[in-house]
Amino acid sequence: MDTTLRDGEQTQGVSFSPDEKLNIAKVLLEQVRVDRIEVASARVSSGEARAVAQIINWAAERGLAERVEVLGFVDGGASVDWIHSAGGQVINLLAKGSEKHCHGQLGKTLDAHVADVRATIQHAQARGLRVNLYLEDWSNGYRDHPDYVYGLVAQLSDVGIGHIMLPDTLGVMTPDRVFAALSDMVGRFPTLRFDFHPHNDYGLATANVLAAVQGGAAGVHCTVNCLGERAGNASLAEVAVNLRDQFGYELGIDETHLARVSELVESFSGKRIADNTPIVGADVFTQTAGIHADGDKKGSLYHSRLSPERFARRRKYALGKLAGKASLAKNLERLNIELSEDNQRKVLKRIVELGDSKKTITTEDLPFIIAEVLESKDYHHAELLACTITSTLDLESMVGIKIRLDEQIFTGSGIGNGGFDAFTNALGRILKRQGLTLPSLVDYEIRIPKGGRTDALTECSITWQTERGELRTRGVHANQVFAAISATMRMLNIQLHRAATSGSGELT
Repeated sequence: MDTTLRDGEQTQGVSFSPDEKLNIAKVLLEQVRVDRIEVASARVSSGEARAVAQIINWAAERGLAERVEVLGFVDGGASVDWIHSAGGQVINLLAKGSEKHCHGQLGKTLDAHVADVRATIQHAQARGLRVNLYLEDWSNGYRDHPDYVYGLVAQLSDVGIGHIMLPDTLGVMTPDRVFAALSDMVGRFPTLRFDFHPHNDYGLATANVLAAVQGGAAGVHCTVNCLGERAGNASLAEVAVNLRDQFGYELGIDETHLARVSELVESFSGKRIADNTPIVGADVFTQTAGIHADGDKKGSLYHSRLSPERFARRRKYALGKLAGKASLAKNLERLNIELSEDNQRKVLKRIVELGDSKKTITTEDLPFIIAEVLESKDYHHAELLACTITSTLDLESMVGIKIRLDEQIFTGSGIGNGGFDAFTNALGRILKRQGLTLPSLVDYEIRIPKGGRTDALTECSITWQTERGELRTRGVHANQVFAAISATMRMLNIQLHRAATSGSGELT
């Protein structure tokens, strides 16, 4: 059972609109194909009533209404009537699963509470609702006063409850305790169906679900992206994949839609998942180390049953300072680009250099890097050794540079309308002392790869007017000013090389 739309909405700051709930419900039931969904708590608001009615009406048209469940309370029948008026067919009734809650919160004995629960169940059944029963705080109740739990279940075992749902309400259990407790409950009440409802406070929700299944649970509860109170519930994706791979269960879940429903819930909830979230995270099918890419190239040595194709995703090979030849080759293959081994070596060298200033270079960045490397010449007449740029609102930018021209080291500073203008002014002063002049700038263009990432590599193309005609140079960097500076240093090296070979001593 997926309870994203009920328990998941107890995540701090999460409130789904009726239309958002309907769309999530559609994806969960029709595409992901979970067995059941819990969509709301009764009597919360008029908007919640509209959401439940919309979901039920849609589900009823497709014969799925009995798979939609709503949390209700022992409140004199008010919850039952609320769910019935919305068209609901299943109530998940909340009872007190621990003696501490029964006595401390309700101020009632077990027998008195059982009488109230029975009355609510009878009212629900008279309204045509099927009834499941939550034993709130069951994990603490079972640990502290197991006889209370046994007595509650025994007294309600003959009233036609579909599922008795055992919550680890505060997420305090460990897998061994879950297994022992579920085995005990199933052994004591073999004719009843028990669900396990986890919470992730200790990070054990998925492990506890697997232990509950081993202990005989007939149903388990999950949420998309582990949403839920405090640290959340158990991840639907993690639970489904582990039940298949670790235990060999045949499930109705369509795994190819797990990433899609994760993205949908991310968007509607405003709660972003980590890039390394198992199964659905952005980076979980990305190999970063070059040795891993090499192993995959030589025989899928780093593949497992968790293949990206299984989830309608694609394996990626990160480009950065840890990349190797195989990482580059995989990305070139994806772009259908062929390079000689020598050019691959040059491109890889540049990727590693960029990786020191930018964590990851994407496949979309690669054409920029290739173009930069392949059009460059290995001239080393000039080298920028150090550069500092200061830009302030409503004040001119200031630059300080340290540069090598052949065997001599020069320092200089400049101010200008922006960092690049200040840089060219500083460079121009140094060159002027050597009797050299910078060519005129004819055109200046900045581009980033498609996708609109703010951390994308920047390509700067500058066209210069020289005595031999127009010269176009390119620079690539994570910072657009330094991309322009890189293009300028490439131009300077080309012009110094021309001057050296012609004997003119003039840049222009």
